[in-house]
Formats: sequence, C-alpha cells, structure tokens
Amino acid sequence: MNKPVLVIMAAGMGSRYGGLKQIDPIGPNGQIILDYSVYDAHRAGFERVVFIIRPELHEAFEQAIGAKARRFMQVDYAYQTLDRLPEGLKAPEGREKPLGTAHAVWCAKELTEGCPIAVINADDFYGADAFRKMYDYLSQAEDDDRFRYCMVGYQVENTLTENGTVSRGVCTEDEHGLLAHIIERTSIHRDADGVIRYDADGDAPAGEIAPGTPVSLNLWGFTPSFLPSLDEGLRTFFAEKLPENPMKGEYYLPFAVDALIKEGKATAKVLKTSARWYGVTYREDKKAGHHGGGFADDGGRRVPGRPVKRRAAWIFRLNLSRCATGCSRHRTRRSARRPMSRSRAAWRRSAPRSPSRASARSSV
Repeated sequence: MNKPVLVIMAAGMGSRYGGLKQIDPIGPNGQIILDYSVYDAHRAGFERVVFIIRPELHEAFEQAIGAKARRFMQVDYAYQTLDRLPEGLKAPEGREKPLGTAHAVWCAKELTEGCPIAVINADDFYGADAFRKMYDYLSQAEDDDRFRYCMVGYQVENTLTENGTVSRGVCTEDEHGLLAHIIERTSIHRDADGVIRYDADGDAPAGEIAPGTPVSLNLWGFTPSFLPSLDEGLRTFFAEKLPENPMKGEYYLPFAVDALIKEGKATAKVLKTSARWYGVTYREDKKAGHHGGGFADDGGRRVPGRPVKRRAAWIFRLNLSRCATGCSRHRTRRSARRPMSRSRAAWRRSAPRSPSRASARSSV
C-alpha cells in the first residue's frame, strides 16, 4: 500500500481577505499558516506534499514554503486552471473564478494516482491532533463494498471568527460515527445573544446550529478510489448545477462526498477533535497572529488566538524552531526523548531560528 500524501488546496482567490493570504506571514516570527500545517503533517508521518495552486503563484509559493519543505518532504505542484477538465467539458466563456474545491483536488489526479490522500486548505490551522488521526486512519483504510473515506470534525463553536461570517460543511452522523449528511452553510456567525446562526442562501432559509455540532474544515481523507470518481461528479455538476450560475457556481468537495454517500457508494468516518481552528478568512483575522496573544495547540505550541503564559510562549518558539540554536541544554533534553531522524534534523535546520529569551518575553 502506498503511503498517504498530503494535498493542500491553495488556488483560491481570497477575495474576502484582500490579498494573497496563503503566503502572507501570520506568526510572531514571520511564519505563514502553511508552515504550521506542513510541520504538523510531517510529524504525523506524511513524507510527500502536493500544493494545488494557480500557475502564476508557483515562484512565490516555492520561495515561501516549497524550498523549505523540500529539505524533508517530497514537494510537487498541481495547477488548477479553467481548461483542466475531463474530456469534453469546457468552462463557461468569460469565467475567471476557479471551479471549486472538488475540481481543485481533481487537478492533482495524476500526481496522486494510487495513493491515499489527506486534503486541507492552505489558509486554515488544523492542529497536530487532526493530522495524527488522519494519518493513522489513511495508513490502514481499504475499500471493500464501499469507498471508505474519512473527515476530521470540529465543534462548530471552535471554528468561528469575530470578523465576519465563515463557510462550513455542517455534518450529521449516524449511530456508527459515519457521516450521514453534510450541507455547506456559507454565512455562519455568532450573534450578540450567543446563538450560532447561518443566513438564508437562495431557497435555503436561515437557521441555528447547536454548539457541539461537527463541521468540516475541508480536512478530508480519501482512498485512491476518490479522484477517479470525480470525473463523473464534474460532468454532473456541469450538466445540472453550473448552468444556474455559470460565472460563480462552484463544485465543492463536501458536495462530491455527500453525493457518493447518498448513492450508497461511500462512507466517511468522522474523526472528532476538540482543537480550535485558526484561519485568515478576513484581513482582520491576521491581527491575532502577531504580538497580541496566542492559544496553545495540543502539541504545546503557541499560535494566534488565546493568551498563554510566558513560559508556554517560550516553549512554542523552541518547538517551532526545533532548537535551531543547538544549545547543549536543549540538545540533552532532545536526545533524552528519542533519537532524531534525518528528516526531523532537516526540519530543524530549515525552521525559523529561535529568538532570544528576552525578545520572546517582550513579544508576549
């Protein structure tokens, strides 16, 4: 069985953010969110990553993340363009917007053939626990009479921003912990009364979402059967849905999975996590990523969101840099834990250098 491959979707335009958010520095030492995701994925066991980008972003991505990641992971690029489609399909004349997340993943079909894949967004922080659970599942998953997929489910209240609305795949589970239904809600927010609501969208009325409801942040796990199935899904989308909104209609990944579940072809195990989401849906979200605080991820690192103690902030910097200074005190602690592999050593050499203890404290 081939090892799982990490697929990162980074071709979106980021219109609500107002910039190229995928490679915009967000951390206290200039880290981008992809630094955290690739780092966590590598620690979980992933050895190869495929970035799905627009062709014009290749140089910027290679400089910002690709060159660093190549020192310890195999890096490939897939390009999402409007002319990359199953044979016989053609994008509407005059369209500029990408065709959606399911189409983006389909564009990596040749590069990931025969491999299980984990799919994530480039601009979301998922947490180390999510990558560990995903890798463990994909390392053992095999299709039988159905395709056996999975997704990481986050509690909806842990995935909101104070700076606007968010889009989430709201999930319903069956008694076996399998995804029974998923529906994309595009305007989720918490109102002044504390209730989580979503706005009306077309014919769908507005409503409420109960705390604890699992939602998808597009952290999906698929066996090799998934990408070939998207050929038929794209044809159905072009025939039935795209004509309703030819300039902006999108083929979302949750729609593709939900269709396979309803047809009885697939199941998706919901891997639950209590991790808190962090992302940059809006430019205002970035402000939390600098000197104003942080929240402690399950890996002990400090990332934007919830205040932590000074010592935890220092531990975060040591963990992220992997003790790049190589001081004897931390080298001793490191060797006491476990031997360091070549790939882990490469990450430590490529990670941002740890600041002095004084500067670390001053930024908290």
